Amino acid sequence: MKRLIQMLMLLAPLSLVSQTSNVVLPQDAGPDKIDVSAYPAPQQAAYKLFSTKCSKCHTIARPINTMMKRDEWERYVKRMMHKPNSGIGDAQGKQIFEFLVLDQTERKDKNPKAFFPALSDEEIDKLKKK
Repeated sequence: MKRLIQMLMLLAPLSLVSQTSNVVLPQDAGPDKIDVSAYPAPQQAAYKLFSTKCSKCHTIARPINTMMKRDEWERYVKRMMHKPNSGIGDAQGKQIFEFLVLDQTERKDKNPKAFFPALSDEEIDKLKKK
């Protein structure tokens, strides 16, 4: 049963909540920076773009500390691109997505227990009600 719950949590897209909502997710309490000095130069630039754009609506710690599969990151980025005032165009969305996938592979997949699986919309709704 525990394995099923973990699988469902990994498969559910992360619904981001604005910082102004005062909802704190477990991921928000984690580190809010990544050492990308070993990443290729284009990915280092993408990290800066990611940090700037994604921190407009939520803590940057949230995606930094979230585990997702490639298709989940794709849905996540597309969803965020459509948020009002995200300012993320198609080319920027692609850069952010490629950075998140590389970071998932290079950093998170090597130590998955150090990161939180994506929360479902239902779990986030429960946090909002607290």
